Amino acid sequence: MSLRFLDTNILLYSISSDPGETAKRDRAIMLIETDNNALSVQVLQEFYVQATRPTRSDPLPHDLAAGLIRTWLRFEVQEITVPIMLGALAMKEKFGLSYWEAAIVAAARALGCRELYTEDMTHGRELEGTIIVNPFL
Repeated sequence: MSLRFLDTNILLYSISSDPGETAKRDRAIMLIETDNNALSVQVLQEFYVQATRPTRSDPLPHDLAAGLIRTWLRFEVQEITVPIMLGALAMKEKFGLSYWEAAIVAAARALGCRELYTEDMTHGRELEGTIIVNPFL
């Protein structure tokens, strides 16, 4: 079974208490409960910052957010490296992505992920062998 890369929004939906996001929360939890997932340090950092943000309607306390991150370390996690950064810069220029989107794609590619699960990029788009999948469609 090949790895699938989960973007930050998947992790954030898994903790949502917004009644309007119930279907997305349930889908995100289903994805996270499988073992063939991959993440990057960037995704985990973004999760922590957004999940604990004081202006969030339901901010997580530090201990809970940090505990979730430790739990998700059971997945393959791509470090932030110079080759990842350089790959992101090249993909940003080639595909017109934001740097942060390109860094996510570069991390997914480095781990050999065929699919990148996110709602932040165009569903079905293929970027150098990695297919963008919006699991909420």
